[in-house]
Amino acid sequence: MNSLAHAARSLVLRGGYVRSVIAAANPSSSRSITTLQETLESQVAPKQASLAKLKKEHGSKVIGKVTIDQLIGGARSVKCMLWETSNLDPEEGIRFRGLTIPECQQVLPTYSGKAGDGEPLLESIIWLLLTSEVPTKEQVDTLTAELHKRSSILPAHVVPLLNSLPKDMHPMTQFSIGLNAAQTASVFAKAYGELEYFHFLLRHLKSMCLKFIASNTLRRYLPADGAPKNEYHKYALEDILNVFAILPEIAATIYRNVYFDGVVKKDQSLDYSGNFCRMLGYENPGFDELMRLYLCIHTDHEGGNASAHTTHLVGSTLSDPYLSYAAGLNALAGPLHGLANQEVLKWIQALQTKFAKEGKEVNAETITEFAWETLNAKKVIPGYGHAVLRKTDPRYTCQREFGLKHMPNDELFKIVDTIYQVMPGILTEHGKVANPYPNVDSHSGVLLWHYGFTQYQYYTVLFGLSRAVGGLCQLYWDRALGLPLERPKSHTPEWLENFAKNNPDA
Repeated sequence: MNSLAHAARSLVLRGGYVRSVIAAANPSSSRSITTLQETLESQVAPKQASLAKLKKEHGSKVIGKVTIDQLIGGARSVKCMLWETSNLDPEEGIRFRGLTIPECQQVLPTYSGKAGDGEPLLESIIWLLLTSEVPTKEQVDTLTAELHKRSSILPAHVVPLLNSLPKDMHPMTQFSIGLNAAQTASVFAKAYGELEYFHFLLRHLKSMCLKFIASNTLRRYLPADGAPKNEYHKYALEDILNVFAILPEIAATIYRNVYFDGVVKKDQSLDYSGNFCRMLGYENPGFDELMRLYLCIHTDHEGGNASAHTTHLVGSTLSDPYLSYAAGLNALAGPLHGLANQEVLKWIQALQTKFAKEGKEVNAETITEFAWETLNAKKVIPGYGHAVLRKTDPRYTCQREFGLKHMPNDELFKIVDTIYQVMPGILTEHGKVANPYPNVDSHSGVLLWHYGFTQYQYYTVLFGLSRAVGGLCQLYWDRALGLPLERPKSHTPEWLENFAKNNPDA
């Protein structure tokens, strides 16, 4: 038997490794709880049909226009992405599958088990963003157990690799390296690779019998008939849940290596966020609640933000979820995106230090004076304004409410609250910002600092752990709906100048 025939026979006898992985992850048993996978599988075909109908009947309809200013200015407000999981309204703020943040806090399961009694569990947000359904506590508990179980698939080489990195390497650089290194466990990549190998064999096998067997094995164990796009989501979901499961250990290993002794301890009797806090080395139930809030509200902010868009763009090339979100992490590491919360904290602490040296009280009058000094020096007030929002960010509001409940007398919290009382009026009078209200970054650093989490260079890693949920839940639907490779049209400056000259009334 020649080598090609032997390879085909080997693959046939193996019976499809990838499909067995999926089957093992979704065992059938006598139970009444509908699993996440079952819920999603029941939704895929109707959504595929609905999108196909929308495209067929209304595909040529115009939903907007693009100006030269938008083209040059970062595509602000250009309507050109399909995004399932959330919507950002300029006046109302973010909605996760139609639910506002306060509504999520009212209806999603909490650690205590009672909706509204504490902050929502991150697992409940995962379920909501993937399925558009509010899960029961029992469904959330099954997902918690599944993610804890899946955390064991972290490849053995990843932690030693992280341990070898320089401690002065930025934590976000290490986070990206760690996730990229874990890509060797990708089920999607393996399925796609086996499929391509099968096609190679089918093109070259001379034995019609083996060709027939291999072809039928292909249909049984791998996406059928040339791996249609409407089957990719099954393999993508495996990777997505595995990425959710292993990210906490990657993130905690970095934290413990850079700032402490490198030892990571787990407590999988807790939920996702609580276990992550133990891995970081914190055992304060108040900090657990803050982490639940923090991770939930940073998950998604529709698709146009840099980290979400990057994940979607790279995923559209059929890069697997590991590589796609690693690219998203690199976008998040940029100073204009994920580093803003540490900049806000440094600005507030600088204000506090300056006032202490000058013997000034921190009050509305002195903060107003400091703000005008900052603005007149052509500097920005960090934590205020947003590319889309035109009101106070509801993610800021829920953090403020958390602070009022858990730390009303904290000195930094009181400074933030005083700034909130005066800053919108100052920025409105200044007249150079479209949105004079605080955003999510204006508060998060102060809350973390209160609980002794003072390593602000690491804060963006927390953001990255959270944003994986939004970016990858959408990536599941990108594959389930068969969304194509993203490829917008670009223009040269000369083309724009000629267009403007030849179209004076455009």
